[in-house]
Amino acid sequence: MLNNQNMKKLIFIILFAISSAAFGQQDMLFTHYMYNKLALNPGYAGSRDALSMDMITRIQWVGIEGAPRTISFTAHTPLPNPHIGIGLSAYMDQVGPTVDYNVMGTFSYRVIFKTTKLCFGVSAGIKYFDIDWSKINPKDNGDIELNNQMKNKVAPDIDFGIYYYGSQFYVGLSSRHLLQNQVVVSTTPVDGNTNFTKLLRHFYAMGGGAIPLSENLVFMPSTLIKYVPDAPVQADFNASFMLYNVLTLGASYRTAEAVAILCEVNITKNFSIGYSYDMWFNPLQSYNSGSHEIRLSYDFDLFNKNRMLTPRYF
Repeated sequence: MLNNQNMKKLIFIILFAISSAAFGQQDMLFTHYMYNKLALNPGYAGSRDALSMDMITRIQWVGIEGAPRTISFTAHTPLPNPHIGIGLSAYMDQVGPTVDYNVMGTFSYRVIFKTTKLCFGVSAGIKYFDIDWSKINPKDNGDIELNNQMKNKVAPDIDFGIYYYGSQFYVGLSSRHLLQNQVVVSTTPVDGNTNFTKLLRHFYAMGGGAIPLSENLVFMPSTLIKYVPDAPVQADFNASFMLYNVLTLGASYRTAEAVAILCEVNITKNFSIGYSYDMWFNPLQSYNSGSHEIRLSYDFDLFNKNRMLTPRYF
C-alpha cells in the first residue's frame, strides 16, 4: 500500500504522463496546424507578404479536471527588404498544476526564385515553467516533500526551420528546443534525490497544397509529421475544401487516435475566423466530450497592397 508521500509522487507522475501521452510530445497540440506554422517553423516568418496576426485558443478534453488549456499568438511580417522576414510567437499551455509559457522572436532569410521562395529561419527566446504545488491537495499539510520545491524556472530556447513554398504548395522541415534544457521539478530533502524534466528536441515535417477543382472550389490537403526521440511518430492528415474563396470545410485524422472537423470563414479579405472539434478514440473517450479550438486571424498591408495575394491559401 502506498504511503502519502509516494501517493503524491504517483499523482504528479500521472499528470505528466497524461500530458505526454496526449501530445505524443512536450509541445502544444493544435488541429489548426496548417494556419499556425510560425509556431512550428521559423522559416515561415514573412511568407504571407503582410503583417499577419493569428490567435488560437484550445480547450482539450472537456469534462476532465486539469485537462490542457492552451492559448497561442503569432505575428510575422516581411520587411521592405524582400529577403527578410521577422516574427513573434508566444503561448501559454496549462495542464493540471503545471503551466508553461513560451515567447520567441524570429528572423528569416528568403532566397527568391522566379515562382518560389526558399526560407531559412531561426527563433530565440525563453520558456517559463511553473508548478502550483497547492493544487496537489496533500493530506498532511507541511509535508517536507512539498516544501522548497520548484516554483518557477526560466530556460533559454532556440528553434530552426527551412520552409519552401510557391503560390499553390509548401513544404517545411524544422527542429524546436535545440538546447534541450533540463528543469528541476523537485528535490527530496531527506536523501537529496532530484527529479527533473528534460525539454526534448522536437522535429517537424510539414507539407500542403492548393488544387483548383473548379472556378469556385479548391482542394487543400496538408500533413504534419512530428517526431521526438524515444516517442512514437505522430502524424496529422487533413483534407479541406475552400468554396468561393470564403468558406473552408475540412476533416483531419491524427495517429494518436483522434479525428477532427474544422471550418474557416473569411469574413473580409483580411479577417478570418475558424473553429474545430476533436473526437478521441482512446481510453479517455468515455471521460470527456471532445476538444475545441477557436482561431482568429488578421492581415495588415504595411508596405505595398500589390504584395497581398487574394486568396492566400497558406
